[in-house]
Amino acid sequence: MIRFQRSTGRSRALHTTALFLAATLALAACGGGGDAADTPQSAPATSQADIDKAMTTPTELTFWTWVPNIQKEVDLFQKKYPAIKVKVVNAGQGEPQYTKLRTALKAGTGAPDAVQIEFQYIPTFSITDSLLDLRPYLSAGLKDKFVDWTWKQVSGTGGQVWGIPQDTGPMGMLYRKDIFDKHGITPPKTWDEFAASARKLHAADPKVSMTNLASNQAGVWMGLLWQAGGKPFMTTAADSVKVNLNDDTAKKLGTYWGDLLKDGSVSADPDFTDQWYQALNRGQYATWLTAAWGPVFLSGSAKSTSGKWRAAPLPQWDASKQVSGNWGGSTTAVVKGSKNAIAAAKLAEFLNTDPESTKMFATEQFLFPATKALLADPEFVQQKPAFFGGQTVNQVFSGISDTVDTEFQWPPFLDQAVNDWDETVGKSFANKSDPNAALDQWQSRTTDYAKNQGFKVNQ
Repeated sequence: MIRFQRSTGRSRALHTTALFLAATLALAACGGGGDAADTPQSAPATSQADIDKAMTTPTELTFWTWVPNIQKEVDLFQKKYPAIKVKVVNAGQGEPQYTKLRTALKAGTGAPDAVQIEFQYIPTFSITDSLLDLRPYLSAGLKDKFVDWTWKQVSGTGGQVWGIPQDTGPMGMLYRKDIFDKHGITPPKTWDEFAASARKLHAADPKVSMTNLASNQAGVWMGLLWQAGGKPFMTTAADSVKVNLNDDTAKKLGTYWGDLLKDGSVSADPDFTDQWYQALNRGQYATWLTAAWGPVFLSGSAKSTSGKWRAAPLPQWDASKQVSGNWGGSTTAVVKGSKNAIAAAKLAEFLNTDPESTKMFATEQFLFPATKALLADPEFVQQKPAFFGGQTVNQVFSGISDTVDTEFQWPPFLDQAVNDWDETVGKSFANKSDPNAALDQWQSRTTDYAKNQGFKVNQ
């Protein structure tokens, strides 16, 4: 499971990011940096002979990843390419790893060859010219192996490929069938139906919330905004970004959730806390709006509720369409400057496309797949976990994965944007104050930060 991370090292990470951004933007202004809005360009070719030579030359790669027991997948790679030895290092999950990576990049020493990076952090590292464009090293047709939106997440606007998708988090709704049945509620198809069911449930049992919209979880907000068609960020050039955090789409969500929070139909407890775990086990939340990694996580964290949960797509804003957003997921990228670029690129490709490796990720580490082949594999999609009453939950989320919008973008200063969300929108959830006023504050704070880092904003 990969979600937005928090750590006490955030302020240090923000400071280092600012230094990287300032240096990169200065290069771009002098004509020394690549333009993120360049028209698609071809990358320098690497011959098959060069690739064959690299993969048969004794080499040691360093790979930073937080995936537990990934050595099993790495062993498959080493079996195919016995000349390549891979040193697997857990440098921390998410933000702690990124802080160490920035430090190594700044120092010019100690960086890995390959590194796990979440989708939302690709722009943060690509804009600082820290990632290798993988196009010269990848097999033909590789793009077609992945769900369309995942490939878009790792692609630069100049045609670059900054990483290989590893796992994903298309969003759906897990719900307590017993609670729904008790109160005559069916899985809502639209958000209007969801709100009506929330108020019906609250009137019948004020101790149970229809769902919990965590006040500390920007990832859920981003996923719901993604589903609604929001475009909060768009990088238009190396030094230019559009920031639309308080547009009509965002405020539609602000009004909707603000009203449900105020009347008590929805709670705003911080998630992944003792209180939240206890509430899940007590049946305090009738639904969890979560990602495809949620079912496995829930089965381990709310064991007392086994057999009571089911899965469904998110409710829709337009009943005639099926659309979703994403929360979580990661890639394998290669650090620019690696002395073993070809071998590192082929490691990234192998881990995330080899049938045995990808199936192992899904069945042993329980990562939700990014490859079309595995999402269509009956052995994967037809699993019937008892925790979900024998429902084919993987099949539900496999279908959802095809409905994730491909155009959503992340900012090159995500740490700051999330920090500002916590202190504005998230705070409004906790206080039951006006989320739309908080969205205005979020827009102002994030825009000011971007300008202070040298970005041209909304130009």
